[in-house]
Amino acid sequence: MDYLKDMQVNNNDFIDYNMYNPFLLKGMEAALFRIVKAINEREKIVLYGFYDVDSITAISLLMLVLKFLNADVEYFIPGECSESRDLSESDITSHIKYLGPELIITLGCGINSFSEIELCKCMGIDVIITDFHEPINIAPDTIVVNPKQKGCDYPFKGLCACGVAFKIAQAISSYYKMKSINKYMDLVMIGTISSKTKLDSENRIFTQEGIKQLKSTNNYGFCALLKTHNILVINEDTVSKLALTVMPTINAVGRMDNAKIVVELFITSDSNRALQISKYLDKELKHSLIGRWDTT
Repeated sequence: MDYLKDMQVNNNDFIDYNMYNPFLLKGMEAALFRIVKAINEREKIVLYGFYDVDSITAISLLMLVLKFLNADVEYFIPGECSESRDLSESDITSHIKYLGPELIITLGCGINSFSEIELCKCMGIDVIITDFHEPINIAPDTIVVNPKQKGCDYPFKGLCACGVAFKIAQAISSYYKMKSINKYMDLVMIGTISSKTKLDSENRIFTQEGIKQLKSTNNYGFCALLKTHNILVINEDTVSKLALTVMPTINAVGRMDNAKIVVELFITSDSNRALQISKYLDKELKHSLIGRWDTT
């Protein structure tokens, strides 16, 4: 199938907002084929990301998209705080193995995880690496979607983890003819802002359109955060406030190996639970700030 032609006919999301075609990313067609197989055959998919806001929003985005398509999907976030963005052999053998995945999709990590990818292969697990970090050398011998990998002609190299996840979501939505994938732009906006990448090209589009989406968001997590932090008007100034109040909350929780609750905030379909989680996160943030200044 000619995906470039097919997407222009079936999905105008990226055209309307002057975004680049996701299939310009090297490895995207192979990634889509493997994901479609997993969805259609009800294979277990595990999303593997880290505790930073960028990865958390990327996980949340793909969880929502894949759950909408009735995929058998779970996510895994390492319990130990680490600056490394490599997969962990101990996590694979001690935790992920027991989730029973046939496919792992990494989000913002794994581009230099050579031995870990080989371990997964030996266990019969396929891996799709989605990342934005610079490869140390050649990419691992698996499906890789990373604008910075050798041989990738994607015009914009500044995507963050959630930005790459959104391109994956665009490709999935084109295949399944989903009505619109842009309703998740609020997640992409927060992920992009938190990653501190330069806000130009597609990152600027993600930010601008994310602000528009946030004004009418149907994400219960965002609604709860706006209510908890008393943000009534959505514009660039209040989005900056949201970034300052939400990102430390998420990062504080992440440092306590509790980032899963933030994913649950963004993917829950229960407004009361979302508000409960939002209040809990706000309380944890205040405690962390008190602890930071308490030297007695």
